[in-house]
Amino acid sequence: MITDQLIVRDLGLQPYEPIWQKMQQFTNERDETAVDEIWLLQHEPVFTQGQAGKEEHVLNTGDIPIVQVDRGGQVTYHGPGQLIVYLLLNLKRLKVGVRELVSIMEDSVVETVQSYGVDAYAKPDAPGVYVDESKIASLGLRVRRGCSFHGLALNLDMDLEPFLRINPCGYAGMAMTQLAMLSDNLDQAEATERLLNFLINKIGYSEITRQNSLD
Repeated sequence: MITDQLIVRDLGLQPYEPIWQKMQQFTNERDETAVDEIWLLQHEPVFTQGQAGKEEHVLNTGDIPIVQVDRGGQVTYHGPGQLIVYLLLNLKRLKVGVRELVSIMEDSVVETVQSYGVDAYAKPDAPGVYVDESKIASLGLRVRRGCSFHGLALNLDMDLEPFLRINPCGYAGMAMTQLAMLSDNLDQAEATERLLNFLINKIGYSEITRQNSLD
């Protein structure tokens, strides 16, 4: 069954805009026979401003570009050392609602962080995952024709300074954290696999294909 199948693409470090365009293209062109995909990657430094974004939350971007995008949410930062997980899923076929997918994403991140002995939690009024009131993961989705794209960003071991140049996700003074500050000897590849496995198990895929490119 197609609902059991998933293609996972390990894409490494990528510029933002070409990947965003490929997500849009994939979603626009997919049909009922297209297998769901999850893309794992990190981005070169970039600020992205969601559809609800307000200019006052962008303080001083400096030399880092800012891109207006079609996901939900406000402004955030992406950079090396942050795990990006893009979920290109046919929600209609999976019979999964948007709120349910958000919960799956949040729960998967919480369980990943907790697997390192760190207490993490989601907030009902502020999407994302937090540790001691500091944000460790951000979420932003878009759904088109019953299919999702965009996804989540989990801070693993990155330069957090650019978050000081914005009000992260629209919250002035929002403190950011990362897993490397909370757990010794973090292996980014292992953390990526842990999060991926939680997502796969919660959504219910059983036939997984791994690829290293978008070709």
